[in-house]
Amino acid sequence: MKFKDKVVLITGSSRGVGKTLALAFAKEGANVVVNYINEKNQADEVAKQIKSTGQHALVVKADVTDHIQVEKMVQELIHEFGRIDILVNNAGSFKDSLIRNMNKTVWDEVIAVNLNGVFNCTRAVIDLMRQQKSGKIINITSVQGQTGTIGASNYCAAKAGVIGFTKAVAKEVARNGITVNAVALGFINIGMLKRLSEDLQNKILQQIPMGRFGEPDEVSKIVCFLASEDSNYITGQVINLNGGYYM
Repeated sequence: MKFKDKVVLITGSSRGVGKTLALAFAKEGANVVVNYINEKNQADEVAKQIKSTGQHALVVKADVTDHIQVEKMVQELIHEFGRIDILVNNAGSFKDSLIRNMNKTVWDEVIAVNLNGVFNCTRAVIDLMRQQKSGKIINITSVQGQTGTIGASNYCAAKAGVIGFTKAVAKEVARNGITVNAVALGFINIGMLKRLSEDLQNKILQQIPMGRFGEPDEVSKIVCFLASEDSNYITGQVINLNGGYYM
């Protein structure tokens, strides 16, 4: 039980990778804050599964793009648990469009969730972690922020921004007992990947040297490692989980 009595906030944890992370932390003894924006029933189901492990779960609706909602979410979790040990910035949004066709709204929406949301949540917990002289922040980014992808300039820009943000904040708080790292995901066999056509999925698969998509539990293993005491001397790093895909 490597996270016994720890409190973890996972944004966008009502489904997909976020749900997998929430359940993985609970199985290791953590109390989990399940954040959602629209999927209340799904969030409640995740909380039910967490409670079945014997851990506490707090379900909070909050839009990570709204700093006021984020601050209220953090206040609520502090009222419930009294501390925050781990933040996983997982919430994400993908709306593809070629740059010549992309309107400003689509650009702004993707940047707001994927980059501004990471800023809002990190800023909301950082002073609490500084006071505790401990904390783990893990930002979920993407290989697409490293390689670029046609039709996803907004998403790629946001995810590249998360990498720079991770490295900068890691330096700011290193002396406060706080580590800040990122996990750059390749194509994981859940969530956004499933929205693509079977033909497109097969084309992507052919470009992955390992010949398969990543599995959600592989994401949870690396995130849980970065959140554990085993990684106390690792900070400002980007761990690539992509099966060798660097196109």
